[in-house]
Amino acid sequence: MPLPLRAKSPNKRAAVLIVAASGRALAAAARRAEYRPLVLDFFNDSDTREICTRSRRVERGLSEGFTEENLFPALAEIMDGEDPCGVVYGAGFEDRPELLERLAQRFALLGNLPDAVRRVKDPFRLAQFCAELKIPHPEIRRKMPSEQKNWLVKSAGGSGGTHVAPASAALAEDEGTYFQRRAKGEPISIQFLADGANTKVTGFTRQWAAPTPGEPFRFGGILRPANPALEAGCQLRQAAAALTAACGLRGLNTIDFLVEVGAYTLLEINPRPGAALDIFEDRKGSLFRAHVDACTGCLPDYPLEFTGAAAAAIAYTRCAIASMPDLEWPEWTADRQNAGSTLRAHDPVCTIKARANEPLSARAIVEARTNLLLERLAHIQKRNNNKGKETTLEDKQAEYQHLGGAGGGPVDRGCREVAGCG
Repeated sequence: MPLPLRAKSPNKRAAVLIVAASGRALAAAARRAEYRPLVLDFFNDSDTREICTRSRRVERGLSEGFTEENLFPALAEIMDGEDPCGVVYGAGFEDRPELLERLAQRFALLGNLPDAVRRVKDPFRLAQFCAELKIPHPEIRRKMPSEQKNWLVKSAGGSGGTHVAPASAALAEDEGTYFQRRAKGEPISIQFLADGANTKVTGFTRQWAAPTPGEPFRFGGILRPANPALEAGCQLRQAAAALTAACGLRGLNTIDFLVEVGAYTLLEINPRPGAALDIFEDRKGSLFRAHVDACTGCLPDYPLEFTGAAAAAIAYTRCAIASMPDLEWPEWTADRQNAGSTLRAHDPVCTIKARANEPLSARAIVEARTNLLLERLAHIQKRNNNKGKETTLEDKQAEYQHLGGAGGGPVDRGCREVAGCG
């Protein structure tokens, strides 16, 4: 098999390919770092199109994921006349490193190499690494335990929490699933840069779930800073360093842990940039540039500082929406559904973001904004169902004022009192 192309540190204004289930956060980070993003993802949301040099939706991505049949024709289309410096990938490749190998034959991979992804996303290889490095990790099995109460079933290579369920929900054993004993503790993740041997920690985060009947561990949101106790923080840093050296991790990665007083348990490694990008935003794009440089073997020698607190969450529909209205979206939203889209109950509408002085305040702002947006959508849907009309320009201006885009109304003032100005 041909060797992957070697990544080199590119010049500013270079085009960069971004391939991910949702590419908006990576594209925004790349744009802040003065790259020209060319994005392939499953949504091609309106705000993704606004910040990209080019963007395309991968056909059948939501139903099939990335495949040779849908990925490479889309690449050929978006590449026309461009010479990208490399490809940065996000979620969507954890269970298909063979596609990363194909990409690496054509482009410099600005991320973990396929073999590193295999090492950390194969649950049994990861468990072996943890045992050898004396890193606590839950017991895992291929076969369904006879006593299922304290066990989970997981899909190997999954992400976003939708791949996890109680063991009792498993319909059958198959090659792509495994069973993991439940562990106790508070969920804390460490985000770090790696050059294949060394690490530089960028921060600790905390996630929460947004359960739905069939997906009790579905990703709900994320905030920073998590601020683990000093001893726990040292242990998580040491675990990240040891696994980086053992597995050859590079670029921006996160590791999910459960932390208790005097103990911790490693759950999973996410070997690519993820949801934390939305809470580690910086105006100059230093984190994205540091990711690219780390993939070329150069960890930054400058501090990566992120002041205050930040949170981001997914707003999911409370009921089906036959046709998404054409909203004037508030600036604190991202990943905005395209007007006219058909959404099922519990589908994502957008990402909600907030900044504050303290983490709990940031989360409270996000939750208030999420409720505000979803209540307004429900109002629009009820009104349109009753009147059978399309959203007018006057309606759109009213929604913008209501959601805080123009300010002034009583609901808007109430939101600002709860949410602050972040």
